[in-house]
Amino acid sequence: MEALILILVLLFSVVVHEVAHAWQARREGDTTAEDLGRITLNPLPHIDPVGSVLVPLLLYASGTSFLFGWAKPVPVNPANYGDPKWGDIRVSLAGIISNLGLAAAATFLTIGAVWLQGAMGASALTEGLLIAARYGILINLVLAFFNLIPIPPLDGSHVLFHFLPRPLALKYREAGRFGLLIVMGLLFLVPGALRVVFWPVSEIMGLADRFIRLWI
Repeated sequence: MEALILILVLLFSVVVHEVAHAWQARREGDTTAEDLGRITLNPLPHIDPVGSVLVPLLLYASGTSFLFGWAKPVPVNPANYGDPKWGDIRVSLAGIISNLGLAAAATFLTIGAVWLQGAMGASALTEGLLIAARYGILINLVLAFFNLIPIPPLDGSHVLFHFLPRPLALKYREAGRFGLLIVMGLLFLVPGALRVVFWPVSEIMGLADRFIRLWI
C-alpha cells in the first residue's frame, strides 16, 4: 500500500510540475503545450513509463532515501514569449514554485490528517492520508531542489543560461544531451553530493515537522 501511495503522490507532483510550466508558457504567449493538451491534471498525457513508474519503483525497492521521478517535459517555444529571456526564466521556475506550494499544502494536510485521526481513531483512511501527506512534503521538496540544480536540461539551467556570455551559454546548453547522466553520476558516484544537494530538503522538512507539532 505504501508503495502505491508513493507512486500516486509522485505522479501527481510531477504532473503538477509540468502543468505549471505549460500554464506559465501560455501566460507568456506560447500555446504549444496547450495545443497538445498538456494543461491538464489528467496524468495520461504526462506519463513517462520510465520516469513516472519504473524509476520510482526501483528506487523505493532499493531502500534508498532518494525518491525521484519525472513526467514527459512539456514542449514550449520561447520564441513566442513576449520577453524571451524573462519569460523562459519564469516558465522554468513555475514548476519549482508549484512543488514548493504542494509541499506547503501537504504540511497542512498532515495536520488535518492527525486531527482526523484523533477524532475518528486510527484507520486505513487516516493512515493513508498521513502517509500521502508525509510523502507529499518530501517528494515535492526533492523535486523542487533537484530541478534547481543548474545542469541542463534541469530548470535551474534555464535561469543560469541567460546570465552567461553568449558563446559559453550555447555550449552550456549543448551539455543538456548528457545532463541527466551527469547529474545521476554526481549524485550516486560522488560521495557527499547527494547530501549537499538535498541539504535544504532536510532542513525544510525539519521546519515543517516543527510547524506541525505546534498544531497537534
